[in-house]
Amino acid sequence: MKAAIARLVILLIVFCIAFGAVMLWRKWKDENGVPGFLRSQENAMLETGKGQFRPESYTLRELPALDIDDVKLLAHLNSEYTKLVGSVVPSVVSIDTIGERRERLNYLGRTYERTWETTGIGSGVIVTPEGHVITNEHVIEGSLGMKITLHDGRSFPARLIGKDPTLDVAVLRIEGDGPFEALSFGDSDPVQPGEMVFAVGNPFGLGETVTQGIISAKERSISDRQRDLFQTDSAINPGNSGGPLVNYLGEIIGINVAIYSPDKENQGFAGVGFSIPSNDVRESFRQILERGRPIRGFLGLNGRDLSSRVRYELGYPRGTGVAIDAVVPGSPAEAAGLRANDVIQSYNDQPLRSLTQFITMIQRTKVGEEVELKVWRRREELTVQTKIVDYDDWRRATAAKEATRPLANDQEVLRRVGLRVRDLSVLERMRGEQGILVAEVLEGSEAAKAGVEPGDLIIAVNGRRVIEAGDLLARIAASAAVQETQLVLKRGSEDLDVTMPQVIER
Repeated sequence: MKAAIARLVILLIVFCIAFGAVMLWRKWKDENGVPGFLRSQENAMLETGKGQFRPESYTLRELPALDIDDVKLLAHLNSEYTKLVGSVVPSVVSIDTIGERRERLNYLGRTYERTWETTGIGSGVIVTPEGHVITNEHVIEGSLGMKITLHDGRSFPARLIGKDPTLDVAVLRIEGDGPFEALSFGDSDPVQPGEMVFAVGNPFGLGETVTQGIISAKERSISDRQRDLFQTDSAINPGNSGGPLVNYLGEIIGINVAIYSPDKENQGFAGVGFSIPSNDVRESFRQILERGRPIRGFLGLNGRDLSSRVRYELGYPRGTGVAIDAVVPGSPAEAAGLRANDVIQSYNDQPLRSLTQFITMIQRTKVGEEVELKVWRRREELTVQTKIVDYDDWRRATAAKEATRPLANDQEVLRRVGLRVRDLSVLERMRGEQGILVAEVLEGSEAAKAGVEPGDLIIAVNGRRVIEAGDLLARIAASAAVQETQLVLKRGSEDLDVTMPQVIER
């Protein structure tokens, strides 16, 4: 027992000696300049019991790292950037839209419709002192009201003058007293990759934002209708749509329309943006103001580029041209005798390099003009003359012809098939989707029995690609009345073949 008590006493004595030594050492270090990390934060801020802060001495460098004479070019460039941005930004506007969305719900055998308000943001650019604004069609698509906010903070309502869904352009007018500060159009034809550009807009609703980059490429295509675009690395983000892409003179050389993003759910800039060339936008703008709508050439076919696989399938020995996939019934292409699997080699003696180039040439050709096509067909070379027509006029004329013949049988066939379809919107086409969207499949219909589902994309009927919803319904009506009808569907990433039986008259 005595031994245990003795050991305890010894331990206490050792602890007291060690504790006292540590305290003496810390006190000595404080008096002789202790490092900051050895004292608590409070002790570091106080002076030995007085509670006063001890100011630190410091010296800031006043001269820049370089003399301005050493960087004259950069200083001049910096000044010009500022001047350019200051002259462009007052013409760029923010666009707020209010819309309405409806959804049909089926619950316990009863159908309900739910409606709620939606809002959107985008950008635009003033192009006339009267207050005409150019933006993207998809920015104002489905909107019931629009508000435009100017650079100085003033807000005005706006009305829609006209739109060009194919080009994804809309023309608005500010409902307010002008004059307004406008930007001029530049010539987009001479623009080359590597040229310096600036994108201005309202990304994420943050307000006026300017980003700088270069033209990365020309004649880019992101869907079957969005073609001949500029690609730029100037940062474009959601909300930038409809804003201008300007050159170093402050001229509009493009209208920002889309971005490429690997994340489809949360899109953000990944170094690849797209803009509609200003010459196309300016021509569409003029036609909308002068005629109320864009007028664009139409030939009536669906084609594809000549990959090595396509050339092998067709037995085509050359490397350039455009292969025809389908010809629209009743179109100028059909009247000229063009067929599926033909290869168009040249357009008015100009060799064809791509489908994008071909479509651009058709749409820029004056309506009513005859053009010459060099065509390859099963090792034969032909020269074909055809006339370019206005698409809207052709569609109205075709609809009028259809209306003059009995449609009771067609309507009955389509009723039994049970499909409600629509053309893809601009945004859907921009995501790379192609075909005709199935909006609804009637319960118990032939389409439902065959396995067609809402949300499917119909790509072809009986092996022939379909271009628009009216064309699809006409082919189904003609086919299903007399035979089985083959549909090629795209459901997500899956391709499906579906067969609907012949509709039996009762």
